[in-house]
Amino acid sequence: MLAAVLAVSVLVILVASVAIKAAGAFSWDFFTQPQATFGESGGGIAPAIVGTIVLVFWATVMAVPMGVLVAIYVSEFAGPRAARTVRVALDVLNGVPAIVVGIFVFGLLVVGHGQSGFYGSFALAILMIPMVSRATQEVLALVPRSLREASLGLGISRWRTVVSIVLPAAIGGIITGTILAVARAAGETAPLLFTSSIAANSVSWDASQPLQSIPLTIFTYSESPSPQDHQQAWAAALLLIVFVLIASVTARALFAWRRRRTGVDAGQP
Repeated sequence: MLAAVLAVSVLVILVASVAIKAAGAFSWDFFTQPQATFGESGGGIAPAIVGTIVLVFWATVMAVPMGVLVAIYVSEFAGPRAARTVRVALDVLNGVPAIVVGIFVFGLLVVGHGQSGFYGSFALAILMIPMVSRATQEVLALVPRSLREASLGLGISRWRTVVSIVLPAAIGGIITGTILAVARAAGETAPLLFTSSIAANSVSWDASQPLQSIPLTIFTYSESPSPQDHQQAWAAALLLIVFVLIASVTARALFAWRRRRTGVDAGQP
């Protein structure tokens, strides 16, 4: 009980301290205006908010199908040796520092082509794939084997069993793993320094161009000598925390809704 209280206390202290330091920066302009130019007051982080949405969206589009397919192969089709090899590779990839991934994508795509939002999303997707895949493997293992055997006993093909029986039973855990991966990607700074950091100070939804992001904005504002920029950095940090909270609550709500519809309790977060 003491350990639980201490763990929760750390979170409460962190959120409270960030909220106190960020309180004065929140305004309508903070969400709708670009960064103020030198010598001007006010401004906001609208380009960073939009840029983060675009970057994380495309990263999710790239990472989730790949991660889920890898997990299905390892859990349902691969032999023991192949499955063990893929799991080790995913664990190693999950432990690779984010800055190394950024340098890799920089050398692979950015050199000779320039930065873009797609390259930043690709770097984030590399970080998301092992998280999505490992989480999916865990929840697939929780689906009762009797469901698979009953389906196969009725003459249903293996791939059809996976698509119609196994995946719907594990969808809650897959969503939870995806939300965790999205939360990590939304807070990453290092890969974007190399792939999508030289961006215009304007709102843009075009992922073919470099895009601003909230983590990079926090980094930039925290290095500024202006107290107003420091306050906006705290406000941007609080915005990230709120995003993670909303994402977690949404994941639990989706899981509860899906469990009511299917009546299966595999993969509960």
